[in-house]
Amino acid sequence: MTATSANLLSRALDAPGEPPLRPLPPVVAELLRTLGAPPRLAAHLRAVHDVAAQLTDWLRDRHPDAAVDHGAVLFGAATHDVGKVLHPEELTGPGSAHEEAGRDLLLSHGFSPATARFAATHASWADPAVTIEDLLVSTADKIWKDKRVPDLEDRLVRVLADAGGREPWQEYLALDDLLTRLGADAPHRLAFQAAFPVHG
Repeated sequence: MTATSANLLSRALDAPGEPPLRPLPPVVAELLRTLGAPPRLAAHLRAVHDVAAQLTDWLRDRHPDAAVDHGAVLFGAATHDVGKVLHPEELTGPGSAHEEAGRDLLLSHGFSPATARFAATHASWADPAVTIEDLLVSTADKIWKDKRVPDLEDRLVRVLADAGGREPWQEYLALDDLLTRLGADAPHRLAFQAAFPVHG
């Protein structure tokens, strides 16, 4: 990694953003530095992680007793596309090779299967085995750019209704309001990501 690439990666990891983006968990930031991750990937992971943090904050307030591993959601959002280190072409084009590659990459760096799984599951929310944590990571990965996916949101609404004992329509209205608010900041997040190159 050249000095310029390292500097761009550091800026992607540390620049405040507008509106401000939370930093990635230190263990993830260190992993991205070790891997020499593309600066744009680091910026993208920060944007999705920040949305996931807002989702989990909302969930904690609305369903304080729900059995949700908030830390797993944040880690999953922060690493969901880490496989694009090995498949940088998927930063600017379609492809799913990064999903399994990302899980395997995390496993090879000592992360547990329970946390590494998000790299492989973030695009497969229709699988019957997905958890609320998987659904939250998948939702963050869509709403960061204001993309609404009805099937994904319906699934999350059903899980939230079951967890909170409310009617699905009540959960839908509350979630829709939140996602609309989060989506309003998408242009700023997209601009932050676009400010960083795919290659250093």
